[in-house]
Amino acid sequence: MGQTCEVKLLSVVTLSPSSSQFFRRDFISFTCEDDHSSAGWTLRRNTSRDTRAECEDWGRQVASSCVIDTAVLMDSGVYWWESTEGGASNYVNINVTDDPVILQSPVLPVEAGEDVTLICKTKTPLFNLSADFYKDGTFVRTTPTGHMTIHLVSKSDEGAYKCNITGRGESAPAWISITGKQTNTSPYAIYVIPSIAGLVILVVLVLLVRCCVRSKPEECDPEDVSLQPDGTMERDRAAATQGDVTYGQISIRPFTSREDQPEPEVLYSSLRSRQ
Repeated sequence: MGQTCEVKLLSVVTLSPSSSQFFRRDFISFTCEDDHSSAGWTLRRNTSRDTRAECEDWGRQVASSCVIDTAVLMDSGVYWWESTEGGASNYVNINVTDDPVILQSPVLPVEAGEDVTLICKTKTPLFNLSADFYKDGTFVRTTPTGHMTIHLVSKSDEGAYKCNITGRGESAPAWISITGKQTNTSPYAIYVIPSIAGLVILVVLVLLVRCCVRSKPEECDPEDVSLQPDGTMERDRAAATQGDVTYGQISIRPFTSREDQPEPEVLYSSLRSRQ
């Protein structure tokens, strides 16, 4: 059984080494990568005019790569590597267009947890062109430079993306596949779980306080100062049974007027506890 290799597309006029969309006249290089050697591998393609056509029929063999120097619309199709032993690589679908705008995105599946940058391009490259990005037909956001980076991608980021540059046009949709397990931390775990934990701790503290208040006074902390049902303070009760304590009592009698009533009578009594 033959080895498998991976097809990678390189466009010399772009910042990204991988894309499924190209302009007419772009340079495209297909490279086969395997664990040992690319010898014995042949690049084939299916297009509207070719079926299982080899690189020598439509391109140029350069070492372990097959090159299209000047892409034409008829180069749109499915490409893959085949070994002389019968092995085959993954299939790559590329689109060569005459449209004014393309979306440059990864042509191979992206591993979950990685960052992905999408580039909205025009035929006549201009810097800092604002672009609108869409996923599955829904607006995502506008970027002033035409670049949109998706950080820590997950399976939910998989879908068909396209972009639009006002006054230039809209790109064709490009599919982004996500593989591997979810590696980024869920916002639920970051915000919701700690909030629930904090709420649980608060409930436990409230229950402990209520338990202490409802229990007998001697079962509570003697240093705790809390109001008792009879209006006295727990600390006062404890202090009344030890040491020298002096209590004062003030009684104020109400009166209706200065003429009819005497001055408020203040009674003061002091009791000294026994030694």
